[in-house]
Amino acid sequence: MPLFGNTFSPKKTPPRKCASLSNLHLLDRSTREIELGLEYGIPTMNLAGQSLKFENGQWVAESGSFTGDHREMQRLRRRNQQLEEENNLLRLKVDILLDMLSETTAESHLMEKELEELKTRSRRRK
Repeated sequence: MPLFGNTFSPKKTPPRKCASLSNLHLLDRSTREIELGLEYGIPTMNLAGQSLKFENGQWVAESGSFTGDHREMQRLRRRNQQLEEENNLLRLKVDILLDMLSETTAESHLMEKELEELKTRSRRRK
């Protein structure tokens, strides 16, 4: 019995049989689609009473399926636009206030420096 020899020798596996026993691969494409059900169509879903379909990479409401009022949609769009404009105005105001704060802080530091210099000069004279 060998000390470091290979005592394990598995049997060789027999060759595989034909990859597919089905004859569906011999059919043409249209027959395969009918037989296997490969024609899925456009994906659709119903969400909160609204029917949506997936077209060109986006979910789109199907025509006539929207249960809400068209005027309500316009009102919401106008309100959204107003809120975006107000948000932009508030951002601008915050930027202006930060600029004013940095300016007054810089002036305050300069005044403190000048005050310290005046104090040291007055101490030297005494």
